[in-house]
Amino acid sequence: MNEYDVVVVGAGAFGSWTAYHLARAGKRVAIVDAYGPGNSRASSGGETRVIRCAYGANETYTRWAARSLEQWKALLGAAQPRDFHETGVLFLARATDRNAAASLQVLATTGVPHERLERADLKRRFPQFNFGLARWAIYEPGGGAIMARRSVQRVVAAARVAGASYVDGRVNRISEASSDGPLRAVDVADGRTLRAAAFVFACGPWLPKICPVALGRRIFPTRQEVFYVGPPSGDTRFTPPAMPVWIDFADEVYGLPDIEHKGVKIASDRHGEPFDPDTGERVVSPAGRRAMRKYVARRFPALARQPFVASEVCQYENTSNGDFLIDRHPARRNVWLVGGGSGHGLKHGPMVGQYVAEHLASGADPEPLFAYAAKRTRQRRSIF
Repeated sequence: MNEYDVVVVGAGAFGSWTAYHLARAGKRVAIVDAYGPGNSRASSGGETRVIRCAYGANETYTRWAARSLEQWKALLGAAQPRDFHETGVLFLARATDRNAAASLQVLATTGVPHERLERADLKRRFPQFNFGLARWAIYEPGGGAIMARRSVQRVVAAARVAGASYVDGRVNRISEASSDGPLRAVDVADGRTLRAAAFVFACGPWLPKICPVALGRRIFPTRQEVFYVGPPSGDTRFTPPAMPVWIDFADEVYGLPDIEHKGVKIASDRHGEPFDPDTGERVVSPAGRRAMRKYVARRFPALARQPFVASEVCQYENTSNGDFLIDRHPARRNVWLVGGGSGHGLKHGPMVGQYVAEHLASGADPEPLFAYAAKRTRQRRSIF
């Protein structure tokens, strides 16, 4: 039987950074994952994720994204040019776009470098795009794409160097009755037991399975399809630095340039169907393929006849409105629930981990933005 100060369940962006900060603070930490850091079922798996700071009027997420990027760069160190690609991020906006207008104000307030580009500027600087209904855009030159799977594995490795233990294994569902008092241990499916003074469940789409009473109706795992288009031979318009990461919130689509010759990544940001992270098939649908083919032809005429060279299915796991959940379990008060990050979680991993570690040390309650009491049972997205 193993005993720790804190057991962290989940080796994704939130869990790995929480374990890293706790280990650096001198805590005895174990991090547990059913399939391994950066695995294909994880929300933090996959090749790339977007790093950006624009979040509408939400200053907390803008500041956290900027601070997290600093920590990502520091941890990646010499590997940074390979694992973080500073492509810039382009946010397309319609003539009237309240979210983009609010982003401009917050970026200015927080000092995040950015530009406002008008339609003529966009056409001149990014001629590979058909901008359609977009009339202007925000450009963040310091944003870009992080190699997600590799980077999460680096955080786990760094946590282990700092003293954390890593355990391969599936943690069983816990009792959620307040009458049981503090949680003393978790059981791993292979028969091991891990004891600790506190527990952090940062296991993304598995949160409703481990804590079904508290989270069965408050965390929403959804199926998300991702496509990679092969650019024409020798065409450098779709590789960095010519092409940035881009986001089209009006159409709920985003994309990344051809990084490491994987292809131009394009995906819908619209929440898909409910999805089981253990058993769900990760093969894209014919309907999804047809819809994305139409979008590609409209947005990038030069890619209209180019093949999809790869595809994948991942999942989001969001709260009702898209805000993070970082709070104690309503019944087991030494258990922290950390999730709801999909679609924008990996970029914030360092600050989420720091926040959790600080609150475990201080015993303070989280701010209302992240509180369990603010999470509803019906989705109404407000964070983009």
